[in-house]
Amino acid sequence: MRTYLILILFALASVSLSAQVTSRDTTPTESIIITPKFISSISSKSSALENKLNKKSAKTLKKLRRYELRMAAQMEKLDTSAAKQMVENITARYQYLESKLKPERLMKGRLQQYIPGLDSLNTSLHFLGEHKELLTDANNSMAQLKQAMGKMEELKIQLQKAGEIETFLKERKQYLKEQLNKLGLAKQLKKLNKQVYYYSQQLQEYKNILNDPKKIEKKGLELLSRTKLFKDFMRRNSMLASLFRLPGNPDEPANLASLAGLQTRAQVNSLVQQQIAAGGPQAADQFRQNMQAAQSQLNQLKYKILKGGGNSSNAEMPEGFKPNNQKTKSFLKRLELGTNMQTQKASGYFPVTSDIGLSLGYKLNDKSIIGIGTSYKLGWGSGWDNIKLSNEGIGIRSYLDIKLKGTFWVSGGYEQNYRTAFNSVDALKDRSAWQQSGLIGISKVISLKSKIFKKTSLKLLWDFMSYQQVPRTQAILMRVGYSFK
Repeated sequence: MRTYLILILFALASVSLSAQVTSRDTTPTESIIITPKFISSISSKSSALENKLNKKSAKTLKKLRRYELRMAAQMEKLDTSAAKQMVENITARYQYLESKLKPERLMKGRLQQYIPGLDSLNTSLHFLGEHKELLTDANNSMAQLKQAMGKMEELKIQLQKAGEIETFLKERKQYLKEQLNKLGLAKQLKKLNKQVYYYSQQLQEYKNILNDPKKIEKKGLELLSRTKLFKDFMRRNSMLASLFRLPGNPDEPANLASLAGLQTRAQVNSLVQQQIAAGGPQAADQFRQNMQAAQSQLNQLKYKILKGGGNSSNAEMPEGFKPNNQKTKSFLKRLELGTNMQTQKASGYFPVTSDIGLSLGYKLNDKSIIGIGTSYKLGWGSGWDNIKLSNEGIGIRSYLDIKLKGTFWVSGGYEQNYRTAFNSVDALKDRSAWQQSGLIGISKVISLKSKIFKKTSLKLLWDFMSYQQVPRTQAILMRVGYSFK
């Protein structure tokens, strides 16, 4: 009964997929033109990810081997025989891995995990290779297309390599755990567990990049997906098609023949209702229980697949370990550009000067940001009847923000400020005219739903070095800042 229910779920999903595929409107192929930018974008993305994967994999394996040899050296102090066997095991296993990672062997293999974005981009390149009429400047575009296909194949090989390394890391972790537990050295595994976890997360980050197409890639795929020709090509030649036979045009004789005898969704539903009705009053409750049991089995199967490495995003979390989610992001993605403003007034509501700052922060982790910045002091004049813009000063800043709780942060920093009006850059060379500021305070961060700004912050700061300045400067500062996306 449970097996039957599982088959019902798959049958319903297949019929639904067929309906979705055949219900979309199509656009004549003649109206579709693909620019070289689409191909070059795929080529550059493939090349960049291939290089990153290669460097990350090589660096991780080098660190792991060095770590294992260091563990073997520690074991030698306790058990010489066990340490010798461990060194032999390290040598043998790494040699075996090296043979598995040879390009000629990887080219014959298959990706361990299906990546939709990779499938779409790769299949679109092969489709354009057979339909040159869709390309602008076909001669030059074909050269770019061949190069992009080559880059894509190199990326697929690196992804296969990364999958093998990920499996290898998990095997080595288990092996070392068994060996070190025997000698009471299990605590030494903490660093290795972090390394395995971060490699899996980094690999998933790269896959996410593939599944998140750039604007030009998304536009090209949307144009191609409107055509029946491309849809049919995807059904026959995509990576997914090699795993499952996707439904094609139901009106084609070949597909009609292959679907002959299969039950439709209505027929399946009718059959289920008949079986429930024939089972008596308790049949509905029994059916629901069986459905829940079948769903539970599917969830267990999914968990086993994920635990076995089917999805890198479900990497095993080391006990007591709080991951740094910024560590797997690229350097540029960890940067945060911001601006802030601080004003001083003389009387009424008219500001005498405004400090306009620009900052560049680097996210050390999810709870701390370190950065540098600069500020410009703009003079507005003495009142509404005497508005005059002037250069009233400039500053150099450094700062550190640490998350306290919720939306509250502790903020601190060190600044050098030139608080005198100037008319030329040469005036700024007078070191004695610069004043120091040491700041500490609290910030309230508010997320914004804006296309330009990501969040705004309200900072209340105390300049504990203001009392040393002559003339004495303002001790309490209020700043309003904005962070760009």
